[in-house]
Amino acid sequence: MLDRRRFTRLAAASALASSTGGSALAQTPAQNWPNRVVRLVVPFTPGGGIDAVGRILGARLSEIWGQQVVVENKPGAGANIGIEFVARAAPDGYTMLISAGGLAVNQFLFPAIGYDPIADFAPVSLICLFPNLVVVPKDSKFRSIADIIANARANPGKSTYASPGHGSSPHMSAELFKYMAKVDITHVPYRGAAPSLTDLIAGRVDMQFAVMASGLPLVENGQLRALAVTTATRQASAPDVPSIAESGVPGYDMSSWFAFVAPAKTPREIIRKMNADTIAVLAEPAIKARLDKLGVIPVGSTPEALGAHLKEEMAKWGPVIRAANIKVSE
Repeated sequence: MLDRRRFTRLAAASALASSTGGSALAQTPAQNWPNRVVRLVVPFTPGGGIDAVGRILGARLSEIWGQQVVVENKPGAGANIGIEFVARAAPDGYTMLISAGGLAVNQFLFPAIGYDPIADFAPVSLICLFPNLVVVPKDSKFRSIADIIANARANPGKSTYASPGHGSSPHMSAELFKYMAKVDITHVPYRGAAPSLTDLIAGRVDMQFAVMASGLPLVENGQLRALAVTTATRQASAPDVPSIAESGVPGYDMSSWFAFVAPAKTPREIIRKMNADTIAVLAEPAIKARLDKLGVIPVGSTPEALGAHLKEEMAKWGPVIRAANIKVSE
């Protein structure tokens, strides 16, 4: 299930541990930041859930900071192109990354990556948690998770699932499903959510474990049909959609997340201001309402809590990826 208690504990502990530093920071604010455009890099194509959340938060931060937050989409290589771009950017507070799980798992998937997910980044804040949604074309023969499992066992490798790219949360959700259900379904990676969902709607692929923020609107407007959510229990944003765990794969539970990070060595005062303003934006009723419509749960965390979360995600997914022998050659 969405483990919000763990983040609450981490955030509280981190805040207590840094209380002395916080008092000093209050006396020495980052007075001149920002005084020009801030780039927010999205490592996927426009139109997906991470892009939508980034633009919602970026627009509000623009108002607070009095400087434009410009979203730059830099897709490709399972998000590695955008992630590495930010790792190599000047640590001056004018480049940020909105990241998903690829930041934590790509090191286990690719033969080599051009960044260190811990050493090359300064955590800012966990943004939100959300389930993924198993969706199929509206005219699909699959009416349930049981149908998908039965077909995959009868026809190994014949069914296909789309993803926004290697290492994305939809990719990991599907691979965990294959591993736990003991089925073979062929992965078809795309360069972002928008093209993958376009092909899914057209029936060129059979299914997708879509980010809730991009999949749910397409279900609501009748373009896709939802079969299950990836969390252990049903979600308030889609109460009639069962969980995978109750649909034939007991114990399946997968939650996804988005977070803000900046290049390592970005001044601590700037990181703290980014963090405080992000948390304030996430608490605004109007922003919470917009995120709720996308099926995501705003969280907000200290930089320390996000850093701990990244390490926990690495410890969780490394063994799963190795056990399932998931590899990316390109």
